[in-house]
Amino acid sequence: MVITASIVGWLINELHKVPSPLVYVVAGLLVFGEAALFIGFVLPGETTVIVAGVIAASGRVNVVALAALVVVAAVVGDSVGYAVGHRYGERLLEHRAFNRHREELSSAMEGLRRRGPIYVFVGRFTAFLRAVMPGLAGMSKMHYRRFLFANVLGGLVWGVAYTLLGYFSGTQLTRIEKYSSWVGYGLVLLFLALVGGLWWRRRRRHALTRSTPND
Repeated sequence: MVITASIVGWLINELHKVPSPLVYVVAGLLVFGEAALFIGFVLPGETTVIVAGVIAASGRVNVVALAALVVVAAVVGDSVGYAVGHRYGERLLEHRAFNRHREELSSAMEGLRRRGPIYVFVGRFTAFLRAVMPGLAGMSKMHYRRFLFANVLGGLVWGVAYTLLGYFSGTQLTRIEKYSSWVGYGLVLLFLALVGGLWWRRRRRHALTRSTPND
């Protein structure tokens, strides 16, 4: 999904016009609605979060409060998306709006079946998957506790990272927004490396235990 500079510029301009408390409201609602209401098809959440972070850098809003709001909105929005998918998923996917995404949706469902919560976490850092992953997780009948763990972890990392990305970018928003997807990919690779390292360590320990002769 490509976000043009005109959309970014429009969002900056509009958020600078509104009173400071409304910046929190707009950021929270857009992040919440990305998965809960599927508006992520129109405006990816990271764009809103980065722009709000830039506004926080000007001192109009508190960056800590903003980051906390973004994390909560992301987690709650995804939980609503999960509930909607759990109850209405099959009927929703029949809507023609999803016709051109059939292949991507099938691939996402396969990823959920194979990797479960890990795929939920990874999906948080991709615009399309972030919008549909909670609903697909609900459709797949993944246990909510497993979903919630990955949802909270992903929302925390994503929300804090992109808020600070906007905050420290200052006037360099256009350049930062252009490379924001690479930041997401980097975070995903770091997480996968950590999971892989823990898996390898556990496997090696298990192999050593099996090879040790009993007294």
